[in-house]
Amino acid sequence: MNTRTILVTGGTGKTGRRIVQRLAGSPHAVRVGSRSATPSFEWSNEGTWEAALKGVDAAYVCYYPDVAARGAAETIASFVDAARRAGVSRLVLLSGRGEPEAQRCEEIVARSGVDWTLLRASWFAQNFSENFLLEPLLAGEVVLPAGDVGEPFVDADDIAEIAVKALTEDGHAGQLYEITGPRLWSFAQAVAEIGRAAGRDIRYVQVPVADYAAALREASVPADIAELVTYLFSEVLDGRNASVADGVQRALGRLPRDFTDYARAAAATGVWAPSAR
Repeated sequence: MNTRTILVTGGTGKTGRRIVQRLAGSPHAVRVGSRSATPSFEWSNEGTWEAALKGVDAAYVCYYPDVAARGAAETIASFVDAARRAGVSRLVLLSGRGEPEAQRCEEIVARSGVDWTLLRASWFAQNFSENFLLEPLLAGEVVLPAGDVGEPFVDADDIAEIAVKALTEDGHAGQLYEITGPRLWSFAQAVAEIGRAAGRDIRYVQVPVADYAAALREASVPADIAELVTYLFSEVLDGRNASVADGVQRALGRLPRDFTDYARAAAATGVWAPSAR
C-alpha cells in the first residue's frame, strides 16, 4: 500500500473527526484541516489553503457550513483549482442528498482532472447527539418544521469508514456513493426512538416553516445558517429523499447501521440524560 499525506478539511467536525481517528492508526500522514490546526485551514480564507495543501496527496472535502449553502460552488471550484496546483491526486467530497446546489459542487469535483469519489449522504443521525438537536432533546421538547416525511438517517461512522477507504484504497475513483441508513424515519419517530433509548419522555412538536424561521431569527442565529436550515427543512424534506440507497453496501459490503442501534449506543453514553445539560 502506498502511503499518502491526507488533508481532512472539517477535521474536527462530525465526519472529519471520525476520519482523522481512523487514519491515526494507519501508515498515512494525516493533516487536520481546521482553524486551530497548524497550518490552519479556513474555508472563508483562501490565504490558508496553500500551506494546508502543500505536499498533500489526497483530500477529504467537507465544506462548512454545507455544500448547499450560498456561494459553496464557487468556493469549491477555487479549492479544487488550488488542490490541483498543489499536486493533489485524489479528492473525496462530502455532498448532500437531494440538494441541487450540492450537485453543482459534485460536478466541479468530477471535472477536476484528478481521481474523485462523491459521498452523497442523507441527514446524519449524529445531528441528534452532537449539537443542533442536542439541547432541545435535553430540554425534553424538539420543535421542527418536519412532518411525516421519512428520512433514512445515516450514521456518521458509516460515512467516515467509506471516506477512509476512498482516500486510501484503490477501486473507489469515479464512484458516487449515495449513503443512507437502512430504513425511513420521520423526525417524530426518531425523537420517540431516542426517548425510548434514553428512558425519557421527549415531546416532538411540528410547526410551520415560517414560524420556525422566525424563531431562528429571534434566537439571533446567523442569517446564512438560518437560511440554510430553513431551506433544508422546507425543500430537502419535501419527500424527494424518502427512499433508501445502497451506497454503504456498495462501498463496504455490509448493511448500514440502523438508527435504533445508534440511539441505544448514544443513550448509553449519557448524552441525553438531563444531568448532561
